[in-house]
Amino acid sequence: MNLFRIPLFIVCGLLTLTASNAQISAGTPPGIVVNHIGKEPGRYIGSPSLCVLPDGAYIASHDEFGPRSSEYRSAQTLVFESKDKGATWTKIAQIDGQFWSNLFFHHGALYLMGTNKHHGNLIIRQSRDGGRSWTTPYLKSNGLILEGEYHTAPMPMVIHNGRIWRAVEYATASTSDWGKRYSAMMVSAPVDTDLLQADSWRKTNFLPFDSTYLNGNFRAWLEGNAVVDPHGNMVDILRVDIPAGTSEQAAIVQISKDGTTASFDPETGFVPFPGGSKKFTIRYDAKSKKYWTLTNVLSPENKDRHPAGVRNRLALCHSKDLRKWTVGPIILEHPDVEKHGFQYIDWLFEGDDIIFLSRTAYEDAEGGANNNHDANFLTFHRIPDFRKTAGKK
Repeated sequence: MNLFRIPLFIVCGLLTLTASNAQISAGTPPGIVVNHIGKEPGRYIGSPSLCVLPDGAYIASHDEFGPRSSEYRSAQTLVFESKDKGATWTKIAQIDGQFWSNLFFHHGALYLMGTNKHHGNLIIRQSRDGGRSWTTPYLKSNGLILEGEYHTAPMPMVIHNGRIWRAVEYATASTSDWGKRYSAMMVSAPVDTDLLQADSWRKTNFLPFDSTYLNGNFRAWLEGNAVVDPHGNMVDILRVDIPAGTSEQAAIVQISKDGTTASFDPETGFVPFPGGSKKFTIRYDAKSKKYWTLTNVLSPENKDRHPAGVRNRLALCHSKDLRKWTVGPIILEHPDVEKHGFQYIDWLFEGDDIIFLSRTAYEDAEGGANNNHDANFLTFHRIPDFRKTAGKK
């Protein structure tokens, strides 16, 4: 039986399957496997992040979550390196006390920014040797930015108006319910300051959950993106959770130029967004003058499902204004929704290509993923000449 439709993309001389209707053997997910964890240990692959160093090395990271992980105490993050454009990968570090984190390179150093555990302190680490060793953030002078309960994912850093920006969510509320506890906010620091110093960072107010949004269909906002809009303003664009059968949305929160104030108008701040109920990353491409993202879009047969739970179809999407999005080609797809997913994509432009990591749930020799959410693979992919690929839909 043909399961996949396929164009074939060349990745470092290897064939990478990128869509549907081709036979794929069990235990061989699309792309290049960076890491695999079988479901038996009760630990799953989360939070992919990708960075390219000035010497051309690729650095990848992911954390571990699940019932046998230490995510609620002191989470574990693994770091990998590729010196051959993603064809092969080597584990170079394991960090104790790092979760929901993104890699980025800034002023001669590699950084990793996230929390220390599930709903933990907001922290940042620095590496001066390509990710092999890392600073320990236990004081406000060495990487402990904010104490309390915070939520995030591997979200992009953006430099704008002399500051480096990152979206995050404050996770302390009168309820412990998922979604309802998340408030939108942004942190930023001057680009030339010491990013390990808590005093370098400025935070906005936080905007709490409001059950009246979207005519009562608003269930959460989370995993915000720092993005500069077409008018030169900093905004926080967040994933929005909604009920089954409801059109997917994103929320655009306005951030003041000085980085102190976040504001939101529910009448104009919600925009239709394909795949907006799952984590997405938005980046701007000056050559095409468009914003780009890779999102988990719904197929027609899954339109009545709860959209946050459908992660088996990944599309390349673009927009000129952040408000009207075009769904381009399907990059990865599997017909099964329950135990297959290509999700939490972290991606970068590399010349005319897009390179990306996927938290992939897929069959393996141990019976496959626990479900589509509890991923058992970290996989690497490349979209050659993405602008032309988007035009071939």
